[in-house]
Amino acid sequence: MYVEPVMMKMQKLLRGLDANKDQSYFLYTLSHKQVGQSLFPVGKIEKPIVRAIAEDLGLITAKKKDSTGICFIGERKFKDFLARYLPAQPGNIRTVDDEIIGRHDGLMYHTLGQRKGLGIGGLKNAGDEAWYVVDKDVENNELIVAQGHDHPRLFSKGLIASQLHWVDREPIRESLRCTVKTRYRQQDIPCVIEPIDDETIRVIFDEPQSAVTPGQSAVFYLGEVCLGGGIIRRKNIKQR
Repeated sequence: MYVEPVMMKMQKLLRGLDANKDQSYFLYTLSHKQVGQSLFPVGKIEKPIVRAIAEDLGLITAKKKDSTGICFIGERKFKDFLARYLPAQPGNIRTVDDEIIGRHDGLMYHTLGQRKGLGIGGLKNAGDEAWYVVDKDVENNELIVAQGHDHPRLFSKGLIASQLHWVDREPIRESLRCTVKTRYRQQDIPCVIEPIDDETIRVIFDEPQSAVTPGQSAVFYLGEVCLGGGIIRRKNIKQR
């Protein structure tokens, strides 16, 4: 695992040295006791050096390609994997202006900010700008789309998160300036956390962010220390 623990009275979880392989985003639910009882032997080593060590030792993994998708599903398309276990529910694709312009195979196959694979094109009077997924209407099983990479519905000025877990501290009871990641391998987003109660926080971004997705994890950092995180419940839409 590309993370690093720090042994203190309350053990802290640090990012791994190799930023491209850092796994702290996925480990924020560990307690400080679990961190203290864990070993991360490659936390201070970059991936090329790990490969060199493996090659010197004659390990077959030395030349194994990096996984580019979800490692546990193997060499399969994600859509095929989901279709095997979840029944698809086709529905309408609707614009933010309330016009139905197509059909989707299932909301589960799409993510906010998605541009490719929507099957939308050649619409009369629609212009040449690409279409993006900006929301999912789960109740009506509709995919909501808008044109343009800078459409306001793509952006959020903040989020609400719950199911909180803090690695090395009690629930936050006052505002805290830090950074947040709302998806893996994302650049750190400067923000302020405001507690609503012990189980819910409001996060305010310094600058509006695109494709903030309910259901994903928001993970918080102070420098190299992973503070903890929670599940995004809703995003706060940027106003026009």
